[in-house]
Amino acid sequence: AQLVESGGGSVQSGGSLRLSCAASAYTGSRYFMGWFRQAPGKEREGVATIDSDGSTNYASSVKGRFTISQDTAKNTLYLQMNSLKPEDTAMYSCAAGLSKWWLTRSLSQSDYRYWGRGTQVTVSS
Repeated sequence: AQLVESGGGSVQSGGSLRLSCAASAYTGSRYFMGWFRQAPGKEREGVATIDSDGSTNYASSVKGRFTISQDTAKNTLYLQMNSLKPEDTAMYSCAAGLSKWWLTRSLSQSDYRYWGRGTQVTVSS
């Protein structure tokens, strides 16, 4: 089972990108999903998370600019990124975590068990 990201690239400040994550093995109520990013020299941070019912949480740095969504028919997770800034430059990875009654979504990487390899996003000023 794999998580495979796509859609990264280079864009100018103010532009948009949509990331996709093929997640065929991690769908349904057993899992919640998230997007993380890691810039050079920085720790990985949670960007957005979604549970099986579609409820979401976002990091404050991206709220209002990024939207996480999922297409259960296509088993695909998305991250729509608008109004991109140079500080959004990072390697973006999707991840899946096992849902529990007390944990249905999370921005903490320690709550996730399965990870994709990532896709690079570069935003120039």
